[in-house]
Amino acid sequence: MSATVNQHPPYTHTLDLWLLGSALALLMLGLVMVTSASVSVAEASFANPFYYFVKQLIFAIGGVVLAAVVLTVPTACWERAGWSLLLLALVLLALVLIPGIGKTVNGSSRWLALGPLRLQASEVAKLFLLVYLAGYLVRHAEMVRTRVRGFLRPLLMLSLAGFLLLLEPDFGAAAILLLTAMAMMFLGGVRFWQFFLLSGAMAGAGVALIVTSTYRMQRLTAFLDPWADPFDTGFQLTQSLIAVGSGALTGTGLGGSIQKLFYLPEAHTDFLFAVLAEELGLVGVVTVLLLYAILVWRAFVAGNAAARAGSFFGAYLAGGIGVWFGLQAAVNIAVNMGVLPTKGLTLPLLSAGGTSTVVLCVAVGLLLRIGHESHVASVQAMRKAGRRMPA
Repeated sequence: MSATVNQHPPYTHTLDLWLLGSALALLMLGLVMVTSASVSVAEASFANPFYYFVKQLIFAIGGVVLAAVVLTVPTACWERAGWSLLLLALVLLALVLIPGIGKTVNGSSRWLALGPLRLQASEVAKLFLLVYLAGYLVRHAEMVRTRVRGFLRPLLMLSLAGFLLLLEPDFGAAAILLLTAMAMMFLGGVRFWQFFLLSGAMAGAGVALIVTSTYRMQRLTAFLDPWADPFDTGFQLTQSLIAVGSGALTGTGLGGSIQKLFYLPEAHTDFLFAVLAEELGLVGVVTVLLLYAILVWRAFVAGNAAARAGSFFGAYLAGGIGVWFGLQAAVNIAVNMGVLPTKGLTLPLLSAGGTSTVVLCVAVGLLLRIGHESHVASVQAMRKAGRRMPA
């Protein structure tokens, strides 16, 4: 990437309005749905029906501010910081496992207490690890394409991160991280036989983790037949299915959900989509799917433009972020609809979750910066070619 691209040229007409619009629409819709889904729980727990709304609004504003800051930072700075971010990600994932430092909720140690705030280490680590991997694919492009060692070296680091995530335990975050990393390696030119061999190994490891873990096996059993025990192991999924099925075409109306009234656990976080489907119906579901489709599409457009401009770091990172958004949204929706076993994954930019909201906003800021730099590079290239043309 040329030095001129990494300066701070004017931003006029260089932002991807489709990407920005879809992200902001998801963020604002999320505020509405978090409020609707959490009113009863917030009133009962905090005597304030808007407790979760205010909390989510603060994080959303913080995320937008940080995204604006990220928009001013050249992607070359992120590329140079790759190793430091990798080490920081691993340290964060290790710290949550240390008694007295990590905070345990519902049997999972995923958070670090920062005064009144809680930092979910896995959300920060996912972004940092993708930045590291994008830089690695640029620095070792030839070795990744031609040697097994080039393919395995970054996977060792990512496997260590995945192992730490499984110790929390956070199987969902580990799966999203490794699948996104595989997609980035594929974009980086990894040979097909290596890609499919690793896919098979990961599938086998996933099966082994399920059959050797009692609670994961219980989740799988409940997923396969939730109605066999609808008041215990299958309770969450049956309530989610009832909510989704009750929405019909246009839904029960905003605020009209019955399942959120102490029936559906985690209605404002992991199962927000079920409440959205119940209140806004198929119309709301299709709207959300379209917004995610636009966001993922524009992420790949930004990556393609970066590749054409010669910024392969930006290309790989944009592709990774696009896969991350699409994959996490797909898994969350599939869980809500009973297609996949229950995972502790939020619906990107929609579900309540402070760290998740802020980090995903930062990821959108990175996409906007990558698109901006590609646009500037293409304009500069055209001007340079124009100057060389005879008068």
